Amino acid sequence: MTRCFLVQAVPVRTRGRALGRVVLALASALVLFVTGYGWHAYQNLSNGLTKSDALAGTASGSTNGDTNILVMGLDSRLDQNGNPLPRDVLAQLHAGDSSDGGYNTNVLMLLHVPGDGSRAQAISIPRDDYVKLPGSPDGVSKQKIKQGYGLAKDAKERALRAAGVTDQSTLEQQGREAGRKEAVEAVQNFLGGVSIDHFVEVTLVGFYDLARALGSITVCLAGPTQDSYSGAKFVKGHQQLGAAQALAFVRQRRDYVHPDLNFTDLDRERRQQAFLSSAAYQLRSAGTFTNPERLNALIDVATKDVVIDSGFDLLGFLQQSRGLLSGNITFTTLPVKEFSKVDGQDVNLVDLDQVRATVRALINPDDANPPAGDTAGAKLPAATLDVVNAAGKDGLASKLEKQLAALGLTEGTASTEHRLRHESTVSYAPDSRDAATALATALGGLPVQADPTLASGHERVVVGTDFSPPASLSGPAGGTDGSGPPDAAPPAVAASSISGGGIPCVK
Repeated sequence: MTRCFLVQAVPVRTRGRALGRVVLALASALVLFVTGYGWHAYQNLSNGLTKSDALAGTASGSTNGDTNILVMGLDSRLDQNGNPLPRDVLAQLHAGDSSDGGYNTNVLMLLHVPGDGSRAQAISIPRDDYVKLPGSPDGVSKQKIKQGYGLAKDAKERALRAAGVTDQSTLEQQGREAGRKEAVEAVQNFLGGVSIDHFVEVTLVGFYDLARALGSITVCLAGPTQDSYSGAKFVKGHQQLGAAQALAFVRQRRDYVHPDLNFTDLDRERRQQAFLSSAAYQLRSAGTFTNPERLNALIDVATKDVVIDSGFDLLGFLQQSRGLLSGNITFTTLPVKEFSKVDGQDVNLVDLDQVRATVRALINPDDANPPAGDTAGAKLPAATLDVVNAAGKDGLASKLEKQLAALGLTEGTASTEHRLRHESTVSYAPDSRDAATALATALGGLPVQADPTLASGHERVVVGTDFSPPASLSGPAGGTDGSGPPDAAPPAVAASSISGGGIPCVK
């Protein structure tokens, strides 16, 4: 189970690495239960893994025995101490040099394992989804979700240097801890408050090491494809891949030789998922868990390349999730509303309500109750609402006034502030705190602050450039978590799924 999980993370460049490491760690631990060799192997694995305190002090949100694990794959060509990888390794990775990649989380996958042993869900978050970043690291309030880790790491290191810290190891480790916290919080916020109980982190070389330890991986392609950027060159049908080829498989996102394939970055998500499913199938069918030599090789890779949170009880998790390795899992890529550009960068604009509804349906299919933040059909506590448009979009204040009036608020004043603000806020009169909190939640979790200058029963929304109105609000103001034209109806990319348990074919 754990392995499947880990393998999944492998698909994207960074994801491939991260997922690969995760698979190693979890798969290795699973062996304990399959063979009498287990306990000794588990001890070696548990004692050897790098532990992080990034989740220290945060309470688990799971109350029904379910477990949510975030797999993070770093697109870094550096080792755990921030040192460049050897040149011969970089050459095998076919991924540039140590200056490439940075600390982007090119793989972000949420693994949901039900406490009752039912089918697990692995949910891939496209790395270029344009989202709010908690705490605005390095002054950036909104960016691609993959960049939160690196921005937070950089901000932490700047603060440490300003405080007189010069030791590079300290800067690297504390910077990475800040990055991990940011990545976890960004995913939780993006998915609508889904709690993350644990995380597993790996880097690009981790996936490569994993593939080498496994010997080879069988994958299936729907047709021939090649890409000089990733080094991919594959024929149609089933084929066995060595470590370097496996890395190319999960990193491929273009094909100029076969333009009719219409590759996008989302295809890397599907490659990751296919690889994970295939690797899990192979691990199970090849008897890897009963082979001490192969098992030791996997454990060696995990202890070298994997980071987990210090509260992660691998033994308990493995007992809960044995069905994963047998294929009792579905891999899903979250939907995208539109491919666009923001500040010259390619981004994915998303419908937050659609993303969150997709996640709810996957991890809590029997829950018919709409979550906090869904405004469709819900009434807000009575209050008089003023809206200030500081986002630079004509007519936004009056449109939002009317949309929220339909939910029970009284229209106040709609105005425009010509000085742009980057952060949206909700302010309230001293007697309207609860009403303002409900409104802020309905608008996607905006910051709330008291304003004694407001009249009794009043609240004010200042709409900044970061504003992403829920799609459930009727009318042209709602629906896009980005800067695209509000009235546009661009083609969307729906959620897509792959079932585990075999070797799926992908393009």
